[in-house]
Amino acid sequence: MDLSFGARVKSAWNAFRNQNPYPNYGDNGSYGGSYYRPDRVKISTRNERSIITSIFNKMALDVANIDIRHCKLDDNDRFLDYVDSKLDNCIRLEANIDQTGKAFIQDAVMSMFDEGHVAIVPVDTIGDPLSTKSYEICTMRTGRVTAWYPSSVRVELYNERKGIREEITLPKYMVAIVENPLYAVMNEPNSTLQRLIRKLNLLDTIDEQSGSGKLDLIIQLPYIVKSPARKAQAEERRKDIENQLKGSKYGIAYTDGTEKITQLNRPVENNLLKQVEYLTSMLYSQLGITEGVLDGTAEEGVMSNYYSRTIEPIISAIVDEMIRKFLTKTARSQKQTIMYFRDPFKLVPTEKMADIADKFTRNEILTSNEIRAVVGRKPSDDPRADMLINSNLNHGSNLPEPGGIKPTDENQVNEGIGSIPVKDLIVKGGNQFED
Repeated sequence: MDLSFGARVKSAWNAFRNQNPYPNYGDNGSYGGSYYRPDRVKISTRNERSIITSIFNKMALDVANIDIRHCKLDDNDRFLDYVDSKLDNCIRLEANIDQTGKAFIQDAVMSMFDEGHVAIVPVDTIGDPLSTKSYEICTMRTGRVTAWYPSSVRVELYNERKGIREEITLPKYMVAIVENPLYAVMNEPNSTLQRLIRKLNLLDTIDEQSGSGKLDLIIQLPYIVKSPARKAQAEERRKDIENQLKGSKYGIAYTDGTEKITQLNRPVENNLLKQVEYLTSMLYSQLGITEGVLDGTAEEGVMSNYYSRTIEPIISAIVDEMIRKFLTKTARSQKQTIMYFRDPFKLVPTEKMADIADKFTRNEILTSNEIRAVVGRKPSDDPRADMLINSNLNHGSNLPEPGGIKPTDENQVNEGIGSIPVKDLIVKGGNQFED
């Protein structure tokens, strides 16, 4: 039963300030403002300057597109129905004042890829989680763990009251700490991803040096430069060439016929690019992705392999930790759980949709209206469209007519015998019909 506003205010708890979380502070300028969104996840510099961020973003989007719901199970641990709760509202619709449910999951996955783990913290709750395990989660946010203790963690979390990030210490039993299932591939110091990042940074450094505008010339003078007088003469000659190049419109200078110039900033052959290509292909194989997955040209089989090998372990880690931390033993004994659902029809080509719809309805797996919802059509008013029936079979008088009127024995039309009632047919010889 929903609590009244007074009861909610009395029992409300906030992670930053153990008091009523409903009034808003700081909007009047007392805490200042920001020209950028302060709660947005910030990728570390080592990942931001490479192609790794695009891979992170693609995987995080695919994880966020999978629906996560608070559900009720039957006695056989099968999905029965959705639970209308504040936790379901957080992960489905609105996680906090700044993020929708999908944006929150994307934020969590991006942070987990970047740091190797992420903390999902209940911020506003009804009931004090520090004194009771029976509380409702109203809002939640993702945080970065800055210190680990035996039974608690220190988390850097965005405080929406002040518009800044703060560090708070919370017990582990109320914080969902999700570790990256691909930690050995992504976050280990000598993992494939970290080696690729270092190679890409080296390649960027070489490109910056090549485009810095320096000529890197060595001038060979026709005399030996050892004495102070010769060194001063060589320095004067160097400055003269610099002034010629700097003052010329097209960067042209002249030298003596006995002088030789060697330019050093030409690209030197090395195997750095080949190493980058090799590490990139190795990373793709270890993550279970291909170039077709990233550019959207992958076939259905490749995408199914990508979802089963890469995406589902990530979403399973998030869901399992939420079940462990956000659902009490009493709730789990009442067959409550958190489940994720992926739409299997998203990867189906249009030309195969009719055949799949026929098989699902003929085998009484989905109703006609459920199929219509998949293809974006409004439900039919026909009552048979909400029934699990095989439309290719004649079910006699057990089904309603399209108008909703159940046929009677007097006007019943039977299997392929025109308009002759069955009661007037006499079967002779097993396959003969006679009035």
